[in-house]
Amino acid sequence: MVAVLILVALIVLVLLISFCTFRTAFYAPPGKHPTADNPMKGAQYRAVADDIRRISHIMEKIPCEDIFIRSFDGTRLHGRYYHVKDGAPLEILCHGYRSCAFRDCSGGHALSRKMGFNALVIDQRAHGESGGRVITFGVLERQDLLCWISYANQRFSRSIPIVLCGLSMGAATVLMAAELNLPENVAAIIADSPYSTPSAIIEKVCADRRYPVFICRPFLRLGASVFGRFNLNACSAKDAVRHAKVPILLIHGEDDHFVPCEMSREIAANCASRVVVQTFPGAGHGLSYLVDPQRYEWVVFDFLRGVPQVSCAISGEFAEKIRQIGKNET
Repeated sequence: MVAVLILVALIVLVLLISFCTFRTAFYAPPGKHPTADNPMKGAQYRAVADDIRRISHIMEKIPCEDIFIRSFDGTRLHGRYYHVKDGAPLEILCHGYRSCAFRDCSGGHALSRKMGFNALVIDQRAHGESGGRVITFGVLERQDLLCWISYANQRFSRSIPIVLCGLSMGAATVLMAAELNLPENVAAIIADSPYSTPSAIIEKVCADRRYPVFICRPFLRLGASVFGRFNLNACSAKDAVRHAKVPILLIHGEDDHFVPCEMSREIAANCASRVVVQTFPGAGHGLSYLVDPQRYEWVVFDFLRGVPQVSCAISGEFAEKIRQIGKNET
């Protein structure tokens, strides 16, 4: 009897610790959604806080259409559609972990408009106006992305080229989608500051906080499985790109203290399709655009002009302005 009670107590303790890790890493409480005005921690972010607010507020003021769809598991998803021109390529933009579209996607959206592309900026599940309470680090979010692609093709036709773009967890999401059965009009993927695997980035954060990784690892996996109802190791960016069929651009700040720049190189080393890696000296996590916007625009333009489905649709005015930057880069 004593042995049974000890066993039960151990099981309860394991589940309790797993629940705590689940709440910390994967659960998104209702009503707590960050905005572009929320300060981000760290000296790197404080240095560019005004710039983040400025470009975020510009995006907030641009008219858009609110869109709601149902994902594969019934989760209600929200996105904002920004129309520039009929028949133009469509960029689908994904934000990062516990962040928001206005903060993470404002730079990418601004560049999208300059190129003459339409944009669908989505709230990932458990973020913004989308439903759900569990953040799965791209495991389920990649399936949500497939639903957004399906929506876009039903609305705009499968002849419209689509470029998948993301930052941080959003970057991992678009890369994880590379192994799915993507429609042929998905022309390219642009991933800014992606992590190689969900487990790797969570364990890296644990190590940064001086938590014993070998102890945290099983509780994180159990918490995700039991309380989040997903397998943390079901997929990863570095494994998904082994099946990629579209060209991929990886962008990473060389001074990224959160997601090591080496993770992008690891992803690139596993990529089956054409891959371009561009790193930005002195740039922190997701801050490459703010550190050097002109070079960032050149890097994206130079990559996309090599993608036949979208190259001819890039705004001629933008292309002309960017050529001078290109001369400096080459």
